[in-house]
Amino acid sequence: MPSTDDILAIILGGGKGARLFPLTKLRSKPAVPIAGRYRLIDIPLSNCINSTIFRIAILTQFNSVSLHRHISNTYNFDKFHAGWVQVWAAEQTAQSLDWYQGTADAVRKQLFEIQSAHARYILVLAGDHLYRMDYSEMAEFHWEKGADITVAAQPVCATEAPRLGILKKDKESKIIDFAEKPADPETLERMISRNDKERPYFGSMGIYLFNTETLMELLRATTYDDFGIDVIPASIHTHKVYGYDFEGYWEDIGTIRRFYETNLKLTMLDAEFNLYDPEYPIYTHSRFLPGTRVTQSHLENVLLAEGGCIENAEIIHSIVGLRSRIGGGCRIVDSILMGSDYYIDEEDGQSIRIGIGNSCQISGAIIDKNARLGEGVIIERFPVGTDLDHESWFVRDGIVVIPKNTVIPSGTVIKPGKSE
Repeated sequence: MPSTDDILAIILGGGKGARLFPLTKLRSKPAVPIAGRYRLIDIPLSNCINSTIFRIAILTQFNSVSLHRHISNTYNFDKFHAGWVQVWAAEQTAQSLDWYQGTADAVRKQLFEIQSAHARYILVLAGDHLYRMDYSEMAEFHWEKGADITVAAQPVCATEAPRLGILKKDKESKIIDFAEKPADPETLERMISRNDKERPYFGSMGIYLFNTETLMELLRATTYDDFGIDVIPASIHTHKVYGYDFEGYWEDIGTIRRFYETNLKLTMLDAEFNLYDPEYPIYTHSRFLPGTRVTQSHLENVLLAEGGCIENAEIIHSIVGLRSRIGGGCRIVDSILMGSDYYIDEEDGQSIRIGIGNSCQISGAIIDKNARLGEGVIIERFPVGTDLDHESWFVRDGIVVIPKNTVIPSGTVIKPGKSE
């Protein structure tokens, strides 16, 4: 019987991350911080480790330095362990001068490395989803069905269907139809496969388990660029492709709005995604930071990371990241503060220190790492759907985003109708 030792996991992390800009201005999408102290890449990596899959490759291409640093500082197995986590960066070779053209093309360009791993099965994962999943259960399903390809799927509502791959299965769970991001009514009607008015469709989670021989055959014999658009729809007519049902929490964090809302949900006691599961922990870089010091402040529904200092502030329904410094008299509501990568002395040559200055009023915002906000800065949310580009700040779908390393002068006002 096969085992998880026979599986090589490949995490796709090479895209530009344009929909998460400006959070991806200086980093790759999988390196974007989440939940105050983690990075997006920690989610699939932790799922692999918790599923006893210890051979993991991460495909990267754009702005990948910080991602490489995080991986090398965090995921090191000891010398007596057969596992490894490797970064496979896009590169120009004698055989190919192009960069990755899509998810399938990215894997195609690493077929030599895949073959060298001598794994019987390849698990393909995305690097920008939030979920907890035991991949070994999906593998058991794959083996029991004698499948060539298995696609993880979960029930989705009609409003979600146009942004996902939608699949239809027979009674044996074999996929008989597949449509990538269907928008026309005729296709949506055809793809209904559940007797459930709230969630009538099965949506692909972008998680694929291939027999290695099948994957090699498909990618070598074709020029397909994308798994969802090309490989899976074509394969259901030539191979045994099955759909594996997953009923747990899963969120695609592909846009600023989804990133913002998904993060803030984690501050609630009844959050659907449980960060506190002792059996399936989320791993990340060990920083050995002290606890955050909070003095004379009011915090309500706050996810608070370590290493910070909060003085006489009111913080409601927000995330406060690593090494955050929040000055006196601040009020922060419905916001994400990513904190800082390092500590800076008061005398660092800058007139504004890293963190949030005194008397700032912030709501509906994402403040990226190492940002410096002077005293009395006012930031208010914009109407949903608003997109603006400013020299030192952005608005995406109504959410104000202060990019990494940005300095916002004292007294700056960023709000609808008046920004200066």
